[in-house]
Parts: sequence; structure tokens; C-alpha cells
Amino acid sequence: MKVRDLLTMTCGHDTEPKSIGGAPSVKQFLAHPGLHQPGTHFQYNTMGSYILSAIVTKVTGQTTLEFLKPRLFEPLGIENPEWASSPEGYSLGGYGLKLRTEDIAKFGQLYLQKGKWHGKQLIPEKWIEQATSKQVPNDQESHSKIGIDWLQGYGFQFWRCTHNAFRGDGANGQLCVVIPDKDAVIAITADTGNFQGEMNAIWDKLYPVFQADALPDDAAGQEKLKQEIANLEAHPAKKG
Repeated sequence: MKVRDLLTMTCGHDTEPKSIGGAPSVKQFLAHPGLHQPGTHFQYNTMGSYILSAIVTKVTGQTTLEFLKPRLFEPLGIENPEWASSPEGYSLGGYGLKLRTEDIAKFGQLYLQKGKWHGKQLIPEKWIEQATSKQVPNDQESHSKIGIDWLQGYGFQFWRCTHNAFRGDGANGQLCVVIPDKDAVIAITADTGNFQGEMNAIWDKLYPVFQADALPDDAAGQEKLKQEIANLEAHPAKKG
């Protein structure tokens, strides 16, 4: 098994390894039966992402969070990122990272700009191209039941989408969708569990109205939007 196999979630497993005792471990991952030659079979694998995080720590002597702070989070202006660790001392890798919605948007914008931020190349452009292009097919994987946007191939920890887009998925409906053809990034923090419904809303409602020319200034509209945002509640109290 190679690092590339971990990146593309083609570790050789026929089923996704599950954590025992509520936390992932390298031993659990290595003990899980591998029925396929690594690199030949896509199977979504959160614990494989954990192994990537463990490798970062073994190579650098830092957790993935510590390693990324000066190289990614701080240059992007992402303040106080939190990434839970396992009892083994590794950042969880495939989950457990807490960011604001605008931070997720910044990450997507970095990838839209091919790794460049304020004139500085934070991530090599060649890596961006490889990570976000189709590296392996995934149309036989169980996620295909969710919808068409889970059938477009997989890169290095990124899903390919329809409309020549790519994205990162979080738990229960969190999304970072990058649409290079429209020069657009869409960040969503949600708890819907309906990923394809969210993607359909993007393609049906937003995608058709994107245009090359900037919209004219609309001070009244901007003020109204600010007021609407200021009154939003994530979990509004029930009335009556």
C-alpha cells in the first residue's frame, strides 16, 4: 500500500474500517482485511485519511494541525482552528476539524487560485491539478446511492462533481464546492444529511445565474443582506 492509495481511497479494503472503542488506530486499520490489490478498488475510507495524518506526524514530529498552522491556516487568516486528536496523539485526519464557514470558503478559494494566496504559492500548482482531477473511478462504490455527484471520480481526498467541479465533503451536509468554469466557490455548513439535495440546489439555482460580469453596486441590497445575516439563528428557539 502506497501513500497514493491512501490519498485516492484505494487501500484495498472491500468495506470501510470502523473505529473500535470510539477512536481510530493504526493497528485497527492495518488489521482490516484487504481483499483487493491496493490502487485498484475505490472504497471510501475515513481511517485511511487518519493514517495519512499519522504519517505526517511520523515524518515531521508534529501533529497535522501543528504542521499546517504556519503553512496553511495562518497565511489564510484562519484563526484558532481546532482538530481533535486520537489517543495515539495524531490529528484525526478524516474528520474532527472545526472551522468557520468563511474559513472553508478560503480553503476552496485557495484551490480555485491553484494554490496561490496574495501572490504567494502556498501549495504547488501541480499538486492542485493532481489532487482535484479524476485519479480513480468510483461509480461502483456505495456512495453512488447518494446521487450523480458521487459517480464522477475521485482525486486526492477530493470528489469530482458534475459541471467539471470538485469538492470536499464534511459530516451531514457540509460542503466546499469549487467550480473553476464559473470562477466560483460555495461553502456550506449544514446538518441536512441530504448531500445531493444541496448539490441539486447549487446546480439548479446558483449555477445558471453565474455570469462573467460583476453585478452593479447595490447599497440598499447589501444593507438588507447584512440585516438578514445578522438575524440568522442556527437553532432558533421554538415559539409557543
